[in-house]
Amino acid sequence: METQVVIMSGPKAISTGTAGLTDPGPGDLVVDIAYSGISTGTEKLFWLGTMPPFPGMGYPLVPGYESFGEVVQAAPDTGFRPGDHVFVPGANCFTGGVRGLFGGASKRLVTAASRVCRLDAAIGPEGALLALAATARHALAGFDNALPDLIVGHGTLGRLLARLTLAAGGKPPMVWETNPARRSGAVGYEVLDPEADPRRDYKAIYDASGAPGLIDQLVGRLGKGGELVLCGFYTVPVSFAFVPAFMKEMRLRIAAEWQPADLSATRALIESGALSLDGLITHRRPAAEAAEAYQTAFENPDCLKMILDWKDAK
Repeated sequence: METQVVIMSGPKAISTGTAGLTDPGPGDLVVDIAYSGISTGTEKLFWLGTMPPFPGMGYPLVPGYESFGEVVQAAPDTGFRPGDHVFVPGANCFTGGVRGLFGGASKRLVTAASRVCRLDAAIGPEGALLALAATARHALAGFDNALPDLIVGHGTLGRLLARLTLAAGGKPPMVWETNPARRSGAVGYEVLDPEADPRRDYKAIYDASGAPGLIDQLVGRLGKGGELVLCGFYTVPVSFAFVPAFMKEMRLRIAAEWQPADLSATRALIESGALSLDGLITHRRPAAEAAEAYQTAFENPDCLKMILDWKDAK
């Protein structure tokens, strides 16, 4: 099989092309993708050429790990059947020298059934947001984790953190956002410029911005024994002045990527209506316009989330 894919051949080098697919095995599904999301975290780092090295990375690669589509072929013992709709967190199913490090930006995928999550077809493009919502849930969940009373950044991740905090019965968090265009869209919580917020006794600050050099400022806003949670991805060494953190007896926690339990819990919240994904997708482009779509996603501050539409791709 061959399929149309997005190929990142180097920094700021995006095109569409074809790639071969591995044959499905006994536990695999073949999925036709309808929508895939563009991550402004890890994918942006590859696009800029600033991703720190780790096993498996390199160009050319098929980016993307936020895909939603329809099962067109299912092995008998997978528990799925053609016509099911699923979220796919990327796939490593390509031949011909194209790396499937993420592998979700593709018209068709072959993936292990154990990796996907069944969703209602009616969710549409928002189905591609499940990984990001699960990442936000992962940051909040866990034994003795405090819900945020301050969230830094009102991008997609920051908004999901705020919505999940309210869904968990927490008090409305304060959200900081330096970009005036991103301060709209809050429901049930307040968004301020940091300079307009006098408070310095926050118990739990969640940084969803990934901005370097911010920790010292946030330490100054913590109360005694407060916790700082890093939810973004940082490409430079994270450092902070020890004495102010010592005086506050600050706790520091890093939230990594979602786990399968987060995916299941997030799906349940969406299906019950406790978590809404409305209003998070601001831009959408046909997959054939991938180069423009990636540039817009990474350079336009008004773009919260870009979705590639694969329905007309061949």
